[in-house]
Amino acid sequence: MTQRGVEPAALLRPHAARITALLALSLAVSSLALLQPWLTKGLIDDGLLAGDFSRVLRYALLMLAAALAATLLGGLNRWWYTGLSGRILFGLRERIYAHLQRLSPAYYARQRGGDLLARLDGDVAEIQRFALDSLFAGISGLFGLAGTLWLMFVLSPRLTLIALAIVPVEWLWLRGMRARVRERAAENRGHASDISSFLVETLPAMKYIQAVAATAREHARLRRLNAAYLDGLLRLQLVEFATAAVPAGLGAAARAAVFIAGGWQVVNGQLELGALVAFVSYVAMAMGPVQSLLGVYMGFNRVRVSLGRVRPLLDTPPGVRTDGTIEPPRAAAGLRFEGVSFRHPGGDAVIEDLTLDVPAGCRVGLRGPSGSGKTTVVDLLLRHYDPDQGRILLADRDLREYGLEAWRRRVALVGQDIVLFRGSILDNLRYACPEASEAAAQSALEAASLTAFVAQQPDGIATEIGERGIRLSGGERQRIAIARALLQDPLLLVFDEATSALDADTERELLGAVDRLFPGVTRLIVSHREAPLANVDVLLELREGRVRATSA
Repeated sequence: MTQRGVEPAALLRPHAARITALLALSLAVSSLALLQPWLTKGLIDDGLLAGDFSRVLRYALLMLAAALAATLLGGLNRWWYTGLSGRILFGLRERIYAHLQRLSPAYYARQRGGDLLARLDGDVAEIQRFALDSLFAGISGLFGLAGTLWLMFVLSPRLTLIALAIVPVEWLWLRGMRARVRERAAENRGHASDISSFLVETLPAMKYIQAVAATAREHARLRRLNAAYLDGLLRLQLVEFATAAVPAGLGAAARAAVFIAGGWQVVNGQLELGALVAFVSYVAMAMGPVQSLLGVYMGFNRVRVSLGRVRPLLDTPPGVRTDGTIEPPRAAAGLRFEGVSFRHPGGDAVIEDLTLDVPAGCRVGLRGPSGSGKTTVVDLLLRHYDPDQGRILLADRDLREYGLEAWRRRVALVGQDIVLFRGSILDNLRYACPEASEAAAQSALEAASLTAFVAQQPDGIATEIGERGIRLSGGERQRIAIARALLQDPLLLVFDEATSALDADTERELLGAVDRLFPGVTRLIVSHREAPLANVDVLLELREGRVRATSA
């Protein structure tokens, strides 16, 4: 996706038919509103002042019918508008989220989670609001303003010229305020991101914050962030108030001038009273479209800020090639590293010239000090990254030739930092394999030594585990993750410090169960401890970016 995909025009194009119908309905509502002052003129001049009650009754009924029709059409218009607005907003957010799913872990390591959340929420909503609201406000405002000015001119060309005298002054004022609105809006979005980042960072860590008695300090930090946000918000409000107040004041002056000039004409018999009342009503109505157009102008300056924050998300290229189409083999196959080298941008080489054959069903151990590249090898296998040089082959094909998602579905990963989601034990077991039966899930639980634990839960396998599995111990979370991996029927099973929270007996039992259940599956065991590596077939030692292979 290119950044043009978030431009307001690009967002609206797929919904052209719905937008056209909604615009027609909006213009019908505006036309009924324009009709009211003209009916008021007829009621006064042709009915009241002429002493004709039948005309008073006729105009009154017409005014009632127009008002009821405007109310009904307005409600229908709002209902259609809400549906269309939601489609555009949710569609844009889904497209951006889909792009974010293609980015590498390195991208997320550089970003603040709260800032990404603020861009996906506030900034995307700002773009959507402007894309749709500006279209309707702009077209309806122009139609309303044009219709109002035409009717004003029909009633009194002289008074119309008096009312229009303020337009050049308003234009100059708005032009001068443009940069200030944009500057304050950018500052405000930054403060919103700071607060989102604070909440995303501290809420999951609340147990630790409490444990080290840092609650008062974090509360004070939130207070400072809120104060900065409020200060920026108030400054934005002042700028927007000043931007709108001058045109509003000029509008009030124009209405006063119309009353004075029009009143003099009525007193001297040059203008009918009903015509003056209708004209003044149209002057007041003209302020509505003017305010709508003013809102479009200020919204344009705000949306430029949001576009500048969302575009970088979409401009970031995917971390790996995604054009592979071949399905991975169903049967076990050997892996081969051919001269594989990799370095993170701007950093030293993590892996250098790794060449290694891993036969199908082989147990490979990977050890080394922290920062030596163990996790990078796992990331290369899962294709979070592609090698800078060399290839990784499965069944004599480069991993890049396989469909990315098809390959990842055949790799089961159990890491030290277990990822669990709000839902039941069964939901989490099925996350990587949603089509698995409950019987298969029960078998995986038994293999992971969780049968007794699940039996003790109030709802068994349907028991809710809370957000991120907060209701479980560390060992229970790891065993559920291991059971989830067993359920995947993988070609490659990766244990990245997966048994670190288990006691020695349970660890030995679990690794033995894995060997029995997956004798033909290649297993990569990453650990800094000796016990999980005791029975591997090949042991890899990572030091200073290089890998040394030895027989285990």
